[in-house]
Amino acid sequence: MARINRDVVVAIVLLLGCATFIAASFDIDPALFGQMSSSLWPRAILAPLTLLSLVYLVKSIKETSVERVSRGGLTGWFQYYRNPIVCFGLFFAFLAVMPLLGMLLGGLLFVFLMLSVLGGFAPRQMAIHALISIAAVGVMWSIFTFGLGVILPEGELISFR
Repeated sequence: MARINRDVVVAIVLLLGCATFIAASFDIDPALFGQMSSSLWPRAILAPLTLLSLVYLVKSIKETSVERVSRGGLTGWFQYYRNPIVCFGLFFAFLAVMPLLGMLLGGLLFVFLMLSVLGGFAPRQMAIHALISIAAVGVMWSIFTFGLGVILPEGELISFR
């Protein structure tokens, strides 16, 4: 008999969350314009998420041994999870400065800082991070602004009108 470990519990919680969101997608009011159903995109995201959660459940049920690792208390825990904590902190900082910097400048700064924190602060790496930031955010901003006609937050410092 398979032992219920932490991964099994997490997978079940994820599946319950997916089921809740799928059920809620049936309550989405239809849009007054367009030809697609308003619930198409949420369901398109929930389908692979549910499938991956199911695969996670099966994999965690099949796992026979659970390896416990001592991380050295609270300090060790923060050290072990430093990168995710910093990434969430940078994302919340991005959200906080978006009214001031806007989507384009805030996004450039966010992606550059995220790449630099995770990839290093050597001059060559920072130049590569800057190029990646400009290319990725610039292309996405252009697609949304010009291709899709979405009005993105401009910010108070620089206005593009």
